[in-house]
Amino acid sequence: MDVLIVVDMQKALMIGNEKCDIDQVLKRIERLSDRLRRRGGRIVYIQHAGPQESDFAPQSPGWVLFDALKPAEQDLTIHKRFNDAFFRTSLEADLRDMAPERVLIAGWATDFCVDATVRTAAALGFRTAVVADCHTVSDRPGLSAQEIIEYHHWKWQQIISPHPVEIIAEIRI
Repeated sequence: MDVLIVVDMQKALMIGNEKCDIDQVLKRIERLSDRLRRRGGRIVYIQHAGPQESDFAPQSPGWVLFDALKPAEQDLTIHKRFNDAFFRTSLEADLRDMAPERVLIAGWATDFCVDATVRTAAALGFRTAVVADCHTVSDRPGLSAQEIIEYHHWKWQQIISPHPVEIIAEIRI
């Protein structure tokens, strides 16, 4: 069984610079989620809980998951306050209870929250796969979003951990 971790796909991420391929990323995440559920997989939504004055403040309009994502009753939602979805959350314990064959990771932002979550999942010994076409980021100073994504795909494959990190396309899962 696979578990898909969907990191920070909340409405507030639309504030600021354009996110690379966001509409298609959302469609692919939802399509993959449906496919995994049908095969007995699980979906874990990570929701960033920012300070009260932030766009990601709990219960604010920006805190809510995108409408395109349709969590099912059996899906799990975990709230985080830091980049890494494992830090001071129940994610590791929840995954250990689920005992997935693989942990698939998707979401926003490639270079911050997705990256931190990928690194920790791999370090904890989970068979980790990043869904290459299901994560996004904005252009950053000196780097385009596409360059950031390509660089992180390369970087994640260089991680030394109990299992190599895989980079796979949504359609191949």
